[in-house]
Amino acid sequence: MRVLVSDNLAEVGIKIFEDTPGIEVDVNTGLTHEELRGIIGQYDALVIRSATKVTADIIDAAHKLRVIGRAGIGLDNVDIPAASARGIVVMNAPEGNTITTAEHAIALLLSLARNIPQATASLREGKWEKKKLQGRELYNKTLGLVGAGHIGRIVGDRAKGLKMKVIVYDPYIKPETIEKLDFEPVSFDELLARADFVTIHTPKTDETTNMFNKDTFAKMKPGAMLINCARGGIVNEDDLYDALKSGLLSGAALDVFKKEPPGKIKLMELPNFICTPHLGASTREAQENVAKIIANQVVAYLLHGTVQNAVNVPSISAELMTTLRPYVTLVERLGLLQAQLADTAITEVQVSYSGSVAQFDVTPLTTALLKGLLTPIKDGVNFVNAPVIAKERGIKVIESKSETSEDFTSLVRVAVKSLEGENVVAGTIFGKKFPRILRINNFYLEAIPEGHNLLIHSRDIPGVIGTIGTTLGKNNVNISRMQVGEEKNKQQNIIFLATSTPADDSVLKQLQDLEHVFSVRRIEL
Repeated sequence: MRVLVSDNLAEVGIKIFEDTPGIEVDVNTGLTHEELRGIIGQYDALVIRSATKVTADIIDAAHKLRVIGRAGIGLDNVDIPAASARGIVVMNAPEGNTITTAEHAIALLLSLARNIPQATASLREGKWEKKKLQGRELYNKTLGLVGAGHIGRIVGDRAKGLKMKVIVYDPYIKPETIEKLDFEPVSFDELLARADFVTIHTPKTDETTNMFNKDTFAKMKPGAMLINCARGGIVNEDDLYDALKSGLLSGAALDVFKKEPPGKIKLMELPNFICTPHLGASTREAQENVAKIIANQVVAYLLHGTVQNAVNVPSISAELMTTLRPYVTLVERLGLLQAQLADTAITEVQVSYSGSVAQFDVTPLTTALLKGLLTPIKDGVNFVNAPVIAKERGIKVIESKSETSEDFTSLVRVAVKSLEGENVVAGTIFGKKFPRILRINNFYLEAIPEGHNLLIHSRDIPGVIGTIGTTLGKNNVNISRMQVGEEKNKQQNIIFLATSTPADDSVLKQLQDLEHVFSVRRIEL
C-alpha cells in the first residue's frame, strides 16, 4: 500500500512508514493543486499538515484513498463531508501539541508584559530605552482564561506557577469542575472586568467568531492585555487596532489571524502589538510527537483496519458499521442539535435506544452522540476522545435500551440537562438509511437533520409566519423546508425551517425584532 506525504513531516514519522512491511512511502512536498490532483489516485493514504488543501476535487480524483492523516489538530484544510461521502477516514493527532501551544501562550504573555520584542528591536538599532520600555510584573496579577480545555488548563497551571490569580470563563464546564482545577469560575463580563491579562483557548465557532470586538474591549479592565493562540477570527482585528491605538488596552499578542498570512495590516504599525506567524505548535518536540502519532495511526488502519482519532468514523467493525451507519449520522446530529439548544454548561446526558437498534452494541452510537454534542464546544473532538472529554467536563452519561418501541421500528431519545434546565430531542431512521428528527422538546415534527436551520418561537396568531417569510425573502434567504407546531396551552407556535443559505446575525436580529416573535435560534446540522 502506498502513502503520500505531501507536507513537511518529521523524520520519525517517515521512518515508521519506511520500516513497516507492506507500506511504500513517497515524500513529495510543495505540490501545486493540479499536481496533487494528478497523482493522488495512486495512493491509499495521504499524510498532511496545514499546507496541503484537500478539496472536494482532490478527493474526487483519489480513487484508491482510504485514509487522510493530519499531523496536528486543525482540519480546516480538509473537506471532511466530501471525504466521508467517499468512505475515506480522516484522522488527526489532537493531543500531540497541547503543551507546545500552551507554552507559546505563556511566552507571548511574558513577552508582552516585559516588551521583549520591542526591546530587542530597539537595542539592535543602537538605542538604550530602559524607561520607555518599562514592563509590568505578572506576580499577583489576574489571568483570565477564555476556555478551559486541555490547552487552557495547562496555561492556567503554568500561570499559577508564576503566582498569578487564574479566573476562568467556560460556559460548557460546570463551575465545580473548574474549582477542582483550583481556578475561579466567573461570567464572561466579570472576567473582562477583572483580568489584567486575557488569553483565548476556544475553537472558532459561530458563537466565538468576533467574540472579542469593540463592545468586548470596552468592558475590559483599562490597560489590560490580550493574547490569542487559539484561532484567527475570534478577535476582530480592526476593533483590536482601535482599542490599542486609543490606549483602552495596553497591549496585545496574536499568533493567529483571520487571514493567514495576514500581510501588511494596521496592527503591525502599533508599538504595543506583538505577533508570531502561527507558531503555537511549531516546536521540534511537538512536530515529532504528531508525526509519530499520525504515522502509527495510518499504519494501524491500513494494515489492521483499526480506527484511532478519526473525526468522521467511530471505532467500530466494518460489518457492524454497515448496519449502524445511518444511526451514527442520526445520533451525531441529535447531539449537535442539543449543543445548540443549551446556553449553559451541560451536566447530564440521557440517551434511550428503543426498538430494533437496541439489539446491537450501542456504545459507538453514544460516542457519536457525544462527538456531536461536544464538537461546537471544543476543537479536536472525535469518536475516540469524546467520552474522555465528557468525563473531564463533568458530564454524566446515562444509557438505556428497550427492545420495544410503540410507534417506530427504532427510536433514539436524548435528554440533556444543563445549568438552565433540560432539553429533549428524539429521532429515528425512515426506511433503511434516512435519519429524521421527530421531537424538539414539546414540538413533534419530521425534519431532515442537515443544513442551515432556524428554530423560532412566536405567538400563534395569523400573519406571523408571513412576516417571517417576508423578512427572510428581503434578505435573499430562501426557505427550503418548514414545519410548524402548536403549543395550545401557551398560544405559541414553534417553527423549524431550513434555509438554502445561512441566516447571518443581521437577519436573526430582524427576525427577533418582529412583533409576536419571542425567540430565534440558528441551528447548523
